[in-house]
Amino acid sequence: MKVLLASAEAVPFAKVGGLADVVGSLPAALRRLDVDARVILPGYGFVHHEQFGVEPLLNFEFTHRLGTSQVTLYAAEYDGIPFYLLQSPPHFGLEREVYSQWDRDIERFVFFNQAVMASLLHLDAREGWFPDVLHANDWHTALLPFMIREHGGGKLAKLASVISIHNVAYQGERAGGFLWRAGIDGRHHPDLLALGLADNLLGIGIAYSDMISTVSPRYALEIQYPYAGYALAPLIERRAADSRGILNGLDSDLWDPATDSKLANNFDADNFITERPPNKRHLQSAARLPLRADAPLVGIVSRLAAQKGFDLALPALREVMGARDLQLVALGAGEPAIEQAFRQLEQDFGDKTRAFLQFDGALAQQIYAGCDIFLMPSHFEPCGMGQMIAMTYGALPLVRETGGLADTVINYDNAAADEGTGFVFHWQQPQAVEGTLNWALDVYEERPQAWRRMQRRGMRRDFSWRKSAKKYAAMYRQARDKALSRLG
Repeated sequence: MKVLLASAEAVPFAKVGGLADVVGSLPAALRRLDVDARVILPGYGFVHHEQFGVEPLLNFEFTHRLGTSQVTLYAAEYDGIPFYLLQSPPHFGLEREVYSQWDRDIERFVFFNQAVMASLLHLDAREGWFPDVLHANDWHTALLPFMIREHGGGKLAKLASVISIHNVAYQGERAGGFLWRAGIDGRHHPDLLALGLADNLLGIGIAYSDMISTVSPRYALEIQYPYAGYALAPLIERRAADSRGILNGLDSDLWDPATDSKLANNFDADNFITERPPNKRHLQSAARLPLRADAPLVGIVSRLAAQKGFDLALPALREVMGARDLQLVALGAGEPAIEQAFRQLEQDFGDKTRAFLQFDGALAQQIYAGCDIFLMPSHFEPCGMGQMIAMTYGALPLVRETGGLADTVINYDNAAADEGTGFVFHWQQPQAVEGTLNWALDVYEERPQAWRRMQRRGMRRDFSWRKSAKKYAAMYRQARDKALSRLG
């Protein structure tokens, strides 16, 4: 089976969030299952062609309502995955960032959907390769299922379509004027009309796709309700029979404490008791904190955004740090108000707190390997990778019960069963974070053997793409069968 994943982001070429990690690593796992998975994304101006071996593959003219655009399709290979990078200035090829202003992004990605459809036949003629399934990701490529159904003729009409929802909070809404100017008409699906979603790009993709996936089973249920699904909840509920919640995986070659070159000392689930502590000392030194093995160290690696629950965590941290002996190392950047709150926390508790308000991949890995508790108090989290990386690296996550966090972190049971891989709270209140953090600190101080058993359980969990890739392959087959039955 041949599958083309279309996305705004994919490592190593363009990364803003977790979308890039999924699209950049899932295809390798699919190819091990004999799925010929490839990726197409915009050829952004900041991509270094020489660094990644990007070479021109074909040129074609693309005619649309606003005129004719010259399109160049480049090719590259990364981790055994064929990538296609589509350039067509001024839409794509000159920019220094993946995203810019809302109206500019809507216009650019509407064009990208049109250009992807136009490139398929050229790619078939040049390479003899044509996909069975077109896999769209988030609102940026959500027009593709609609264009297959309503604008695709001949071979294009035979394509099956899948759309993955990585974060339903971003929908590409109010796109009607841009669609009209681009000549994309005919969005008359009855569900879109009934719900007033004919100008919502993600909604269009959900309505017209053969199959739908989300990035965790719990999130697939949550977004059927208005709190998590927003205006799209009724539409997603109507498509529930065609939806699959498939947990994101980790690139096990990249995220492996036994081989990670960024760590002060490598370790695994068998030797972590003796070999992991040097990483805590290294992190304390890098953060200019006292080198204390006995002080529990809380780590944070996150975008500093409202979604991530720092309105809950910061008041709780302030209370606990004022009353107990612990250390905190936080890494992230984002909303100015949250950054300022971390600066103030560092100023008030400078002997036990360090906030790095930036993005630093190497430091992130050192935090995972050196902290004892990994704090991830998200209001909502479609999947989340931080909690899975933390467990893999021997840290115990403290998370809210939502989305992929609920699917991956087993709450500690301090009864006879002695189960768990972390600590979970439910209520969206600072007191819930405070109480759970105090509970975790009590376990750390009073039950060291139970703590180590939890670490070992977490490190032995299989978060690789292997299981999830099998579920994607099965979903592709279902999408292909639906497309064939639709065509009669």
